[in-house]
Amino acid sequence: MQKIVIGTRGSELALWQAHNIEGKLKDLGVEVEIKIIKTQGDNIQHLSFDKMEGKGFFTKEIEAALLSNEIDLAIHSHKDLETTPPEGLSVAAISERADASDTLVIRKESFDGTQHYGLKKDAVVGTSSARRKSQMIAARPDVSTKDLRGNVPTRLQKLRDKNYDGIILASAGLARLEIDLSEFEVVKFDPKAFVPAPAQGALALQVRNSDKELFQFLSKHLHQPEIEKMIHEERIVLKSLEGGCQLPLGVYCEQNGDGSYSIWGAYKGPNGFERANFTAAEPEGLGNKVLEYFKKKS
Repeated sequence: MQKIVIGTRGSELALWQAHNIEGKLKDLGVEVEIKIIKTQGDNIQHLSFDKMEGKGFFTKEIEAALLSNEIDLAIHSHKDLETTPPEGLSVAAISERADASDTLVIRKESFDGTQHYGLKKDAVVGTSSARRKSQMIAARPDVSTKDLRGNVPTRLQKLRDKNYDGIILASAGLARLEIDLSEFEVVKFDPKAFVPAPAQGALALQVRNSDKELFQFLSKHLHQPEIEKMIHEERIVLKSLEGGCQLPLGVYCEQNGDGSYSIWGAYKGPNGFERANFTAAEPEGLGNKVLEYFKKKS
């Protein structure tokens, strides 16, 4: 295998993801170089995602570098990838999935253990995700949301600076960065109740279709087919509702202890907020059940 040039965003979390895959490739005897690429999502920090044009805010520039042969492998948070890949590119491997849940980080003076989620009455919660906003307000109508952008350390500093009473972050990112949250109150959401973004917690390894040797190598050594099956069902719903990260949609699929599979959906459609939950012996078809339910309701 030739030397592999990995393209990634430059945030601490993106670099953690790139170095994680770099380590696995080096264990397989592959020489690796990491190249940092700035994306639209990195460059525009003053707008929330629903006010930015298009989709693929954190992926387009990296995919362009892949197509122009500047890099050989793009590593993405799978939830950031568009459901229809650009012509000429494919996901060769989906890594193991980290904790898919979200975590609410609350300033201690804004914590009230008698209230749902531990947030004081009329709290202000920071998030730029339509999905997180819709589920928070469905559970706590008294709470207001305020846009929050920046990497994880920047967001936490904004919380320290008292711009918010609490902020919502992906549990996987907090764990990967090993951030000390002892100065805050921390409430970890159950992903079945506060439903994460489709594919949250998983990494997608993207290559050129023409690079068949690398595709086969990654598929053989780093791909997790069982994870792919479940993520596929989550992303079917996202694709059919024609949404990107600005869609108020959460979908989460997991395998149960008895070997069956369950899927949970949360969606704010034209007629309000809806939830769905289905279980089957196999994951195939669960995504379509959620989709049909939401379409019937709207």
